[in-house]
Amino acid sequence: MARRSPLITVMAAAADKAARALLRDFNEVEHLQVSRKGPNDFVSAADLRAERTLKEELARARPKFGFLMEESGASGSAEEGRWIVDPLDGTLNFLHAVPHFCISIAAEQHGELVAGVVFDPLRDETFWAEKGQGAYVNHRRLRVTNRDKVAESLIGHGRAADDDKEAVDRFLTQVSRVMTHTRDVRRLGVAALDLAYVAAGRLDGFWEEKLFPWDIAAGAVLVREAGGYVTGIDGRDLDMERGDVLAANPRLHGVLHKVLAGH
Repeated sequence: MARRSPLITVMAAAADKAARALLRDFNEVEHLQVSRKGPNDFVSAADLRAERTLKEELARARPKFGFLMEESGASGSAEEGRWIVDPLDGTLNFLHAVPHFCISIAAEQHGELVAGVVFDPLRDETFWAEKGQGAYVNHRRLRVTNRDKVAESLIGHGRAADDDKEAVDRFLTQVSRVMTHTRDVRRLGVAALDLAYVAAGRLDGFWEEKLFPWDIAAGAVLVREAGGYVTGIDGRDLDMERGDVLAANPRLHGVLHKVLAGH
């Protein structure tokens, strides 16, 4: 049985505590669908409550860590490290009562991602990884697939909520290229879980543009520790500030990069 380090234990416990309220809130969303006001404000409040819980728990455990959080932005000193947190990845799914969302927490020290936790409370799956220690879901070791035929691969993708015509056209072109070469594609709407699924071998690869560091950070640790590659879509080193990501097993990563580039 895999033993979690103190760092991972802190992250998993914080995610578990925040998830309890999220689960209660999710059970209310379906009822709000028929209300005149709609569930938008309710979900925003749920997101903020989860973030407050995570910040309190993580700050208590590592008081000298700073934060980069989806709702409240950057805070504190990152001299010893910082938490990169998405309290509710998959907000649109949550809003529409689609049962697919997660909490994502990464630890960064000296500019390097060193640990990640992605918690899916509905399936009770905690994906976790620490640099040099491998990747796991609950207590089971994870490995990316070893599939080498792109025509047999299943690839995840996502699209930012962006009205920019150029970005939309580029996205549609990318999807068309990948669909032409692969077995099929999946759009699940939760980037952190998509990356976790690449680590778990449920997807052979994943790409998306216009993400934020809190969408990418924890999942990137998972994929790397499961033996996969994580870069920008152009094949360059991952830059979370740039916000585009391509993750895949080592055999397919280069092929997918070429497919997305139109080669």
